[in-house]
Amino acid sequence: MSTRYALSTLTRLAVAAACVIASASCGGDLLRTGRGPVFLTIVQLEGAKGNSPGEFAANLLSDVQTLVDVEVGGVTTKQPTIFNDIGRATLAVESKNPDAVATALNSVTITRYRVVFRRTDGQNRPGIDVPYGFDGGATVTITAGSSDSVVFDIVRHQAKLEPPLRNLTGFGGLGFITTIAEITFFGRDQNGNEVTVSGFMDVQFGDFGDED
Repeated sequence: MSTRYALSTLTRLAVAAACVIASASCGGDLLRTGRGPVFLTIVQLEGAKGNSPGEFAANLLSDVQTLVDVEVGGVTTKQPTIFNDIGRATLAVESKNPDAVATALNSVTITRYRVVFRRTDGQNRPGIDVPYGFDGGATVTITAGSSDSVVFDIVRHQAKLEPPLRNLTGFGGLGFITTIAEITFFGRDQNGNEVTVSGFMDVQFGDFGDED
């Protein structure tokens, strides 16, 4: 084998390796979104207290117990009540190839979601430090190049009846629990390719004051 041929072979191998590395680094993020031609993004993620369902905000103050007026025998009393809290996500479907023509097959149907709570201090035992995570169902189809909203439970009724949230009623326990909620949406395009996307929201739990 001549020196010239050997150097030529090494050069081709080096160029090929550089191309592979460049492709991996440039396409790595898109590759992690699944095998399909489209991917999901979260345009906006909001939450609303159950006793104020129309007041969405970027973070959520979750009231573990609300006192509501109840009239019994002509007498109005304060009745402890539990509300679930609502989340709302605006999701968009984008094409991995910006020059591709969107078709009905590129539409994504959201099928379910998952909520997991974490504390920044590392105390993350479900049912002791933070509420249990859960999965929920959702169905909405979003066409490629457009967006739509998904409304979902971010804090369920049951979570407020279990520790550690139950321990917060009447300003008990820690008084407040500050968490970050990770919400993951799962779906598939019309070819069956799985797609997912995750977002985060600050959620603080406590027995907050009630308006008269």
